[in-house]
Amino acid sequence: MRTKLLSLVVLTLVTITTTFAKNKDENVSQKALQTFNQKFADVKNVSWYKAENYYKASFTLNDQVLTAFITDEGEWMGVSRNLLSYQLPINLQAELKKEYGQYWISELFEFATNDNTYYYIVVENAEQKLTLKTSGSGEWLVFKKVKKD
Repeated sequence: MRTKLLSLVVLTLVTITTTFAKNKDENVSQKALQTFNQKFADVKNVSWYKAENYYKASFTLNDQVLTAFITDEGEWMGVSRNLLSYQLPINLQAELKKEYGQYWISELFEFATNDNTYYYIVVENAEQKLTLKTSGSGEWLVFKKVKKD
């Protein structure tokens, strides 16, 4: 269930379609709020959104926009942030240039769970759009492939 939910979160991040209803803090479950408050202090501009099985909290911390994902029951799923390509670890930059140098980057974000940090990147060329994800061994794997019309 958790893996399926994480995949749903990532696909939501990748497609950048916001189908969430904006909520104020009082409409967020106490368990989700408690988890959020345990993880983060001194945040600004918190906006909560409710999806089917989880909450999404977008906020600013240290002048950086982050998005946290927490289940209805208060289980921590992870936090994401957008990156610029030079912010990737050097080995991932090198492999990206070597394997996908003929593509341009349209999206790049980091998704950190309690156990791991993953990088997702959307690269495109005239024929296709690829969503790549890092593996545990530090290589890019195709997560999603879409042929352009």
